[in-house]
Amino acid sequence: MILWVTDLCSKALSKELIYVATDDIKIKEVVESAGYNVVMTSENALTGTDRVADASNQIDADIFINVQGDEPLLNPKDILLIIEAKKKHPNEIINGYCKIGENEDPSSLNLPKIVFNENNQLIYMSRQLIPGTKSKEFTPLNYFKQVCIYAFSKKELNEFVHFGRKGTLELYEDIEILRFLDIGSTIKVVETDSYSLAVDVPEDVKKVEEEILRRRILK
Repeated sequence: MILWVTDLCSKALSKELIYVATDDIKIKEVVESAGYNVVMTSENALTGTDRVADASNQIDADIFINVQGDEPLLNPKDILLIIEAKKKHPNEIINGYCKIGENEDPSSLNLPKIVFNENNQLIYMSRQLIPGTKSKEFTPLNYFKQVCIYAFSKKELNEFVHFGRKGTLELYEDIEILRFLDIGSTIKVVETDSYSLAVDVPEDVKKVEEEILRRRILK
């Protein structure tokens, strides 16, 4: 799956700009044999974002895009979309989102749900169903979930690490981007073009494979 996602990234960016950050020698060997760059990072990274921060100190770049390896249905165009958003809003963290699909359960704890204000700035992200509603009359027409494509500057990543620990809300929810809210960073959310279906648990593999097959048939 890592190589699948990496190959998708290569449709948006040239290979020399793509790095796989890992602390696993087996992953390193597989990725390098496919012709991609690898950055070996600390075994003690608290989260994926901490790992990206570690990697960023070994790479000379202005913008760092974190594409998580469990997003095999991402559209490469979304990577470019996130990059452009970061260029327009250099002082804000950028995070992708999309509507929760009809074949997904919005109440699933595996889906981080997001709420944002009218300026598309993240207010909160939760594994619980948000926004809440007092009556069925005001039930939201759509719920939205996080798509794990982010854009950071090196400064933002270093501030994330220098916090020194997981934030309280980050710890409760097990959603690492919440640490940025404790730091005081502003997070702008950008709606992605593609429908995302991440592999959060082994049972998700079958769903993703079925969706990939469906898309091939439609083509």
